[in-house]
Amino acid sequence: MIISVTNQKGGVGKTTTAINLSAGLALKNKKVLLLDLDPQGNATSGLGIEKNNMGIYDVIIDNEDIKSVIMDTQVQNLKIIPSNIDLSGATVEMVALKDRESLLKNALNKIKNDFDFIIIDCPPSLDLLTVNAFTASDKVLVPIQCEFYALEGLGQLMNTVKLIKMRLNPQLDIDGVVCTMYDSRTNLSQQVVDEVKKYFAKKVYNTFIPRNVRLAEAPSFGEPIQIFDGYCQGALAYKNLCEEFIERNNK
Repeated sequence: MIISVTNQKGGVGKTTTAINLSAGLALKNKKVLLLDLDPQGNATSGLGIEKNNMGIYDVIIDNEDIKSVIMDTQVQNLKIIPSNIDLSGATVEMVALKDRESLLKNALNKIKNDFDFIIIDCPPSLDLLTVNAFTASDKVLVPIQCEFYALEGLGQLMNTVKLIKMRLNPQLDIDGVVCTMYDSRTNLSQQVVDEVKKYFAKKVYNTFIPRNVRLAEAPSFGEPIQIFDGYCQGALAYKNLCEEFIERNNK
């Protein structure tokens, strides 16, 4: 199964969710590939991988063999295809290529049966890279931060998913919505959750990811939260999210 983790708003916990969901699933003995499709490369550095390696750019632009850019991580059962700075120009370069919306799908078709889950950390935009991710994916997972502007722009995201489903990928579906940066001490967090549930109904995950200092610190050490501090509130929340994710997807 291929899952795109996406939200065109930055700073919503998208990469944090991609990294820690991937690591959590791997620790449950699932074979997982994390694909960093964000030119910022935060998922790459967040797992302690250098950004100067060959990566997904070389696959979709230069036809490099996708198997040659898959790297091991410090988490057993978790591998990564890194991003690097070259990816920042990929959208412009892809415009001139044949089947430009399906470049990633064609590459992933060669390896998707080697993994239980392929999780794509999408860029914080609805550009051609994200279109490629949606075209290649079975499902979309949307992190939404529990803050005032949480729902801003979601209509555009849902419309993009709808268009991809109509024209390029009929089986694409919304897996669910994860509420992040939840603060139980504030009324605002609960109000945002209530609004998200009105919009997405049963698609909203029961697990909320809290604001957590250790969760924020982990990427600077190049470690998923399960390794950095497996007993903090953030780690326990992602453990619960992984269990809920597996239950939803019958894996």
